Amino acid sequence: MVELRKRKTSEQPPVVEKKIKKSVTTAKASIGASEKKKSVSATSPAPIYKVGDTVTLDDFGGQIEMNDGTQTTLKDLVNGSESGVVLFTYPKASTPGCTKQACMFRDSYDHLTSTGLSIYGLSADSPRANSTFKAKQRLPYPLLCDPTFSLIAALGLKKSPKGTIRGVFAINKNGDVLLSHAGGPDATVEATRQLVAK
Repeated sequence: MVELRKRKTSEQPPVVEKKIKKSVTTAKASIGASEKKKSVSATSPAPIYKVGDTVTLDDFGGQIEMNDGTQTTLKDLVNGSESGVVLFTYPKASTPGCTKQACMFRDSYDHLTSTGLSIYGLSADSPRANSTFKAKQRLPYPLLCDPTFSLIAALGLKKSPKGTIRGVFAINKNGDVLLSHAGGPDATVEATRQLVAK
């Protein structure tokens, strides 16, 4: 009987295949990177308003919810205030930096509201998370819930692609921007103190 010997297969084709795979992967990576760039630029935050700018309050920032579940708008808050509103933004309720910031606004509450300004905390947290935060820290002011980032983005304090930049924004009854500042807990409270001192 004649035995058929198997011919050794050449090692070349797999090497070629590897090269093809590598070039396809590289191409995919570069496409992915360009798509990433597009999505980042498409969702980049609006410019932060400057002091002295005037905001049209109708439909500004859309509808938001208070920690007790009440629906409201920035226009409603301004209309219900004596001389305007201060909104301080924080990334996440009950985290160390946000707790420090909220408690600093709490401890300076009487002084900061002495000129008729109303204080509000603003985050993307749910009403439940914000209600727990408010009760635990005994905050004397309401917390606003903006899970769609509509108001946060309108203020120019939305991170790209998602998240909240810590800051503070103040506006008077006429829609004039009194304060627009991104910064840490101490800086946001100090900027508000300086505004009240003026």
